[in-house]
Amino acid sequence: MLRENALAPRVKLQGRLHLVKGAQINRSVHQVKQKDQTQVGLLDIDICGPSIPRIMGLEGEQVHQSGSGWSPVFVEENLGVMSVGFLLASPDDAVIWRGPKKNGLIKQFLRDVDWGELNYLLIDTPPGTSDEHLSIAQYLKGSNVDGAVIVTTPQEISLLDVRKEINFCQKVGIPIIGVIENMSGFVCPKCKTESQIFPPTTGGADKMAADLNVPFLGKIPLDPQIGKCCDEGKSFLREVPDSPAAKAYHMVYKKIVDSTKGEIMDTS
Repeated sequence: MLRENALAPRVKLQGRLHLVKGAQINRSVHQVKQKDQTQVGLLDIDICGPSIPRIMGLEGEQVHQSGSGWSPVFVEENLGVMSVGFLLASPDDAVIWRGPKKNGLIKQFLRDVDWGELNYLLIDTPPGTSDEHLSIAQYLKGSNVDGAVIVTTPQEISLLDVRKEINFCQKVGIPIIGVIENMSGFVCPKCKTESQIFPPTTGGADKMAADLNVPFLGKIPLDPQIGKCCDEGKSFLREVPDSPAAKAYHMVYKKIVDSTKGEIMDTS
């Protein structure tokens, strides 16, 4: 969610940019781009673990270069994707890079990808607070990023890391759109009984969000179909539209959109 970019002349962003964590990307992107005429870009900066090509059903695709820069790989006419995964000879190839080389590629993604006009640019980041996060925070400084969507699971071992990520965002000046609790209970598809597979021993994400005074966006129940759709590169919202998890995604999506009103961005 950017309104102005401080990087290079090629990129003038005047719309919205989200920083979003991994497993939510498939559903978030498909949810956003279902709106008529909504143009969405998805930038994967998980350099060492680029799973977005698999999640979006784009394994084996390649990036093409033209006079205007790198062309993103399109899932549909209004959904373009860029990832280091498209640059590898095999999805099994390891990316063994130190910080400076990672930083250089992220800068190139921001500067040289010809997205066209976008309503949303979503950036998928790896877990943690390392090189990729520092780079994106530095390169987008002053660009009016709307904020980060932070994803956790209910147990304290996950919340420990997420508290650090919230603190990171606060220190580098990235607003926090909100926190999502993923894998929040399992609803049996037959008896509809809910079980806590990962018990929230310290109160879960909603209590953590309240303690840290950040918005809580909602809970997504554990659903095996989510993992299956990611493995197969399919939209969970299309495959299982009436499931409890799909309904939860719709509610979370509405909260995000309501909190981030913006204009179309010109990235030509």
